[in-house]
Amino acid sequence: MGKYIKDSKIINECIDARYINLTLARDLNDIGKSSIRKFRDFIMLLVHIREEIKRFKPELCYVTPNAKGGAFYKDFVVVEMLKAMGQKIVVHYHNKGVATRQDKTFDNILYKIFFKKLKVILLAEQLYPDIKKYVARKNVYFCPNGIPKHKEISIIKEHDGFNILFLSNMMEAKGVWDLINACKLLKEKGQRFKCHFVGKWSDITEKDFIDRITKLDLKNIVFAHGAKYGDEKKHFFELADCFVFPTYYHNETFGLVLLEAMEYEIPCIATNEGGIPSVIEDGKTGFIVKKNSSKELADKIQILMNNPTLCKEIGKAGKMKFENEFTIDKFENRMKDIIMEIISLKS
Repeated sequence: MGKYIKDSKIINECIDARYINLTLARDLNDIGKSSIRKFRDFIMLLVHIREEIKRFKPELCYVTPNAKGGAFYKDFVVVEMLKAMGQKIVVHYHNKGVATRQDKTFDNILYKIFFKKLKVILLAEQLYPDIKKYVARKNVYFCPNGIPKHKEISIIKEHDGFNILFLSNMMEAKGVWDLINACKLLKEKGQRFKCHFVGKWSDITEKDFIDRITKLDLKNIVFAHGAKYGDEKKHFFELADCFVFPTYYHNETFGLVLLEAMEYEIPCIATNEGGIPSVIEDGKTGFIVKKNSSKELADKIQILMNNPTLCKEIGKAGKMKFENEFTIDKFENRMKDIIMEIISLKS
């Protein structure tokens, strides 16, 4: 989302901005690791930020911090340096976890200092409890994410049976096993369907997956395809009758993949994790189910299987919600309005 903001014509036509990358990791394997090189780079980064602030004299500093852990401590130093330089600051959270650390004495002290005099942007109203202890509601703005629209969308509905799609990293916390157990229940009820898992292998390996579906006698019903991109990923969306995202991942905030599914007129079934209930309107653009409930998941999938007209209506309602709220231009205009409003506020 940071790249969308950086490249946004809508935002950059209104705002003269300078961008500084705060990331110290050089690749995915480097994330979360400490080193002398990172400490040296951090000192150089602070010097660079300080010099740029003095040269550019911004009316507002926009920071996308981490919510907890070592990365938060780094962002804490950056934000406190900006405050010491007299800067007005807004922080934009794309993660969560403050509430999980607020009872730790050291972190609690840092959060009290960190959030003082800050404006905060969150992705959804449901995420406010994560920072409620430290930030008054009047200092919080809500800006749902958006994604670029595809130029060409094909929806292939002429196929046998009912296609269920899961698309995310193959992680237990993303609800992979919950969906597989739901598939077992649906099979026992005599339902005819296929379930496709698309995503990069993670804490669930390909062997783990094959062993599980073999044990449950689902090998001719449930399939894993690994990570797919571009036209290959697009093909799975085009064939899907239902998109299922039963996540309980601790850092789940919004679920951009749900927006992709909605653009393809696919009814979505997801959990109430993070800000997902602001994306999926239960009973209208999809269904919200309890976390770790394979039975409820199976029940909602079965409703869509047995009611093709309802399935189509929910898909169309999701597409309309996507068009009205979650396209990239809607996101960019929301961001522009929030930034301009915060700049106009008296310090």
